[in-house]
Amino acid sequence: MKKLLYNLQFLGSAAPKDGNPAVLAVVAKASSGVGAGLNAALGATSEATFESTVTMGADGATFDESGSISFGRGNSVRFTTVDQGHVAPSPEPGVTAGAVIWKIDGGDGDFAGASGYITSNFWFDMEGRVTDNQLGAIFVP
Repeated sequence: MKKLLYNLQFLGSAAPKDGNPAVLAVVAKASSGVGAGLNAALGATSEATFESTVTMGADGATFDESGSISFGRGNSVRFTTVDQGHVAPSPEPGVTAGAVIWKIDGGDGDFAGASGYITSNFWFDMEGRVTDNQLGAIFVP
């Protein structure tokens, strides 16, 4: 079993999915290179991409999320929310901040059978710009 760690910042956008303001589609790319552990273990590219669907709770402060992260060359992981994520207005006007923990449910390529967890600390603004800071521990058989 290999343990691969990464720490990446993704920049992208969030927008209502199919016109539903309670469901958001998030798309982002890493603004910094993939973690050294991933590069060495997988020959990963220097770009990682992130896609997810966020479903807001009725309270407007919690959410569920599922999605995937691609590390290039067919290597990706799929994830779902552990319990619920949380959001709240930040001290900066017009910016919402939040955090979530995701469970890795598997993957493709060299991540087939992957497990582990990813933490995300993020913020987004009224225009839908997203900054997502992730720390992941991926276990690969």
